[in-house]
Amino acid sequence: MKQADSYFQSSNSIKGVYGDFIVTSNDKKEVLFYRLSILFCGLFFSIGIAQWFTNGSDQTWICLLGMSISMGLSLKWIHIYLRPLHQTLIIFWILGCIGFLILSYHFGVTNLIYGLREDPKSILLIGPLFASLTGIGFKEFFCFRRIEAIGITIFIPIALIGYLTELANESFTLALLMVSSLLLLIMGIRKFNLPAEADIGDKSVFDFLESQRKLEASDR
Repeated sequence: MKQADSYFQSSNSIKGVYGDFIVTSNDKKEVLFYRLSILFCGLFFSIGIAQWFTNGSDQTWICLLGMSISMGLSLKWIHIYLRPLHQTLIIFWILGCIGFLILSYHFGVTNLIYGLREDPKSILLIGPLFASLTGIGFKEFFCFRRIEAIGITIFIPIALIGYLTELANESFTLALLMVSSLLLLIMGIRKFNLPAEADIGDKSVFDFLESQRKLEASDR
């Protein structure tokens, strides 16, 4: 209990680029929620691929749904300096979720993977969902230089673009997605070794950018 309480205690004053700041207990809770979301996203991704291998793809939609929800929550609590980039990832996620619903309605949830097999171009509908995940991987690599993060950033686009263009067969695509799911799971686990302050970043930069946006808005 004492360790948990100490984790959520506000930090001492930290020197930032645009001034001193404090990482509050609420900031640390958001970091915990973000890390749990990434971990569950990796778990759903890995379980879905494993189920595909062992029991067929009929129930894969459950893991894809769980993965989508986890990804959306991670985007809610992620800390990205550039708001346009953050908003772009959210837009991709929304488009991917809409595409998931369209495919589920058209083919039926249990035949979702069958539909993607029959029509590789239909992957364009859920592609934005994985584009959003790729963006999260890129952010993690850019901030922490984790090798598993760059693996996610590279392998997911190769797998989906290869399948879409029919340059890669199903086995190759599935193998790359399996590697990506394991890398995401590893990334999610390893994030808990980092101090919460690492995921928050420099809050003075956030405050500065927010003040600049308000200043620009007031000048219009």
